[in-house]
Amino acid sequence: MSSILFILNDAPYGNERAYNALRLAGALANKDDQRVHVFLMADAVGCAKSGQKVPEGDYNIQLMLDKVLRKGEVALCGTCMDARGMAESEMMEGAKRSTLAQLADWTG
Repeated sequence: MSSILFILNDAPYGNERAYNALRLAGALANKDDQRVHVFLMADAVGCAKSGQKVPEGDYNIQLMLDKVLRKGEVALCGTCMDARGMAESEMMEGAKRSTLAQLADWTG
């Protein structure tokens, strides 16, 4: 099984970078022979905030991450969470607070 790593830095809304990255991550996660890792850094840690409510018809980043979590892993930079005042209790189920050491492991 091969694996692919996505590193997101941008906020979940305001531009389409996170949206498009997670579209591809979700499509790859649907493949039988693919393992997907998503590491959220900087403002992208907000992608894994639970309880997101968006206007009807808009995409929901939390739901897109749920799709990735079915066959992959989602980790958040702990330092980035702290800098934004985000507590672990605010994270969506399945996502994990993490470190750059974890990112280094996924990269190697």
